[in-house]
Amino acid sequence: MRLLISSLHYTPESTGNAPYTTGLAEHLASRGHSVTVITGFPSYPTWRVRASHRWLLWKRETICGIDVHRRWHYVPGRQSAIRRGLSEGSFLITSLSAMALPRPDIVLGIVPSLGGGLLARLAASRFRVPYGLIFQDLMGPAAEQSGVGSAGWVGGIVRGAEGWAARSAGAIGIIAEGFRPYIESLGVDPDRIQHVRNWTHIQEPVLDRATMRERLGLPQDAVLCLHAGNMGYKQGLENIVECARLAADVDGKLHFVLMGDGNQRSGLETLAARYDLPNLRLLPIQPDDLFPSILAAADILLVNQRASITDMSLPSKLTSYFAAARPVVAAVAPTSEAAREIEASGAGILATPDDPDALLSALQALADSSARRMQLGGSARIWAKTRLSQETAMEDYERLLAAVLASGSSVTTHAQDPLNART
Repeated sequence: MRLLISSLHYTPESTGNAPYTTGLAEHLASRGHSVTVITGFPSYPTWRVRASHRWLLWKRETICGIDVHRRWHYVPGRQSAIRRGLSEGSFLITSLSAMALPRPDIVLGIVPSLGGGLLARLAASRFRVPYGLIFQDLMGPAAEQSGVGSAGWVGGIVRGAEGWAARSAGAIGIIAEGFRPYIESLGVDPDRIQHVRNWTHIQEPVLDRATMRERLGLPQDAVLCLHAGNMGYKQGLENIVECARLAADVDGKLHFVLMGDGNQRSGLETLAARYDLPNLRLLPIQPDDLFPSILAAADILLVNQRASITDMSLPSKLTSYFAAARPVVAAVAPTSEAAREIEASGAGILATPDDPDALLSALQALADSSARRMQLGGSARIWAKTRLSQETAMEDYERLLAAVLASGSSVTTHAQDPLNART
């Protein structure tokens, strides 16, 4: 089978949806299929193109047997509706060069970005082949819930574009069941929607807790509360900074770490510097091989979202958090996908979002009970092993691709089942 994947994000990006798109492409290539990816230049979560790819308009690479075509797109350093629109539009326009690539048997679009979904439909029409979409986030609700830009008219435009991309898809994968009502509201046949889970993709720790803390200059005896990942607007990490400020006055054992990057990092650094908190550290993105050891060196792992964030996304960091076997405290809306995942896994507790006092109370309750932390961490590990294995996820993705192929059987060139036979 010849597969074309359109996705704004791909390796070497190691956060967000890039690891899952990369993992899927490499799995299919290992099965003997020919996989081509059209993508952007690596820029997430820093929102800056990496030095190795800067000042390029296009680049072709071969990565683990995958034919990767990168195209320039505008990368907004600050977020607004107009800037995000320019980013999506520029990627779609420059990636139209995919129409000159060899004809695939199937096209798969990854949302986000919106451009990835639109390109999948356009390419499928050009080549007269079936296509499918995988929704890692919901772009329409994201525009409405994130608070960036003019939510009303932007959300309406995005919803319309998402619907146009989705309605003709042979099958659609969603990473959370809570996405289903929105996808159906776009006019998609419910029978074409399948639940496909993301999976745990981190390795076991290579350094012990004490060594890792010493290496990062973190106190050995503190109860370490760690946020790892994107520092964007929807995370609302000012809530954690404010919580650290409150904790500095009442609970000396709590220590906070914000690790990662994103378009809100500079603002968080300014706020932290203003308070001059001894119990708060901001760390940059760490090497991938150390990431599991850093998670294991924490006592509590943090998820924080603004109260307006409900059904638009399921934080990708949770797959890594659960594998680390550490309890999670999630300051998120109770109706959010993050809250549903925490409750289903039994791996953490919820706190009222946008309320640093509530977050502090939840953290103090866990800090005072090592038995409770151990119990929640054990549940996290079990969830990761039983529900988030890559093998199980790939079975779901192969069923999705088989459904896409079946939807376009009149134009499929292979008489045998291409997903179960090396080509």
